[in-house]
Amino acid sequence: MGSAGEAQREQLAELRRRIAAVPARGAGAAVRGVGSAVRHPLRREPLPTPSALAELLPEGGLAKGSVVAYTGASSLLTGLLAAVTGSGGHAAAVGLPRLGLLAASEMGARLDRLAVVPDPGSDPVEIAAVLLDGLDLVVLGLGGLSVPPSRTRVLAARARSKASTLVVTGGSWSGATVRIDARVAGYEGLGRGCGRLRTLRLDVRVRGRSAPPRTGRLELTPRDGGVEWVARQENTAQHLGSVREAAS
Repeated sequence: MGSAGEAQREQLAELRRRIAAVPARGAGAAVRGVGSAVRHPLRREPLPTPSALAELLPEGGLAKGSVVAYTGASSLLTGLLAAVTGSGGHAAAVGLPRLGLLAASEMGARLDRLAVVPDPGSDPVEIAAVLLDGLDLVVLGLGGLSVPPSRTRVLAARARSKASTLVVTGGSWSGATVRIDARVAGYEGLGRGCGRLRTLRLDVRVRGRSAPPRTGRLELTPRDGGVEWVARQENTAQHLGSVREAAS
């Protein structure tokens, strides 16, 4: 019987083989984007996100090559995975054994473009590091781990060099570019133990390094066999209030 270390090495080797089979990202855009790369050498197209969430993010999306610290409801993480894979990208969920694949599919996820590693073993950070080599988005559940700053800097540099976005949740991670917190604000469609969930409301707060915090309410509503993300009208007013609060 092999040791835990041997099992981890075998898992890493298998992930590397799978990453090698993923088509190179941006291969078709390399020639087409030459002119824009000259004009904007440091600008990267944001990662696809649900449009309602994009309104709250500093750059209208999650910057490629960034690290995001996330706390709160898993529905938003599922929405991020769905937005990326549904737009033709590749993503992975590591250390999230309760991730709902049915919910992801209803949000528009392409499950053939989503790698799931529910049990990454004793070192989930190493698994995420391998996946950053070839995927657009890696969502990493830390399982309560506190990652030392020396290691978070290494992963941040890796994400930046590979233009991959890393979202970490369920633990302590220093130096994140953006921090997002989402809390369930209410439901519609459930009552006295029966009925079907129609709407889930999330209160979301976003903090960036160089931007005032933004808050807003998002609603997830079933529509045409899928799930639609809707931003409540008060989001704009809340953004202005946050700006005034930060400036005072």
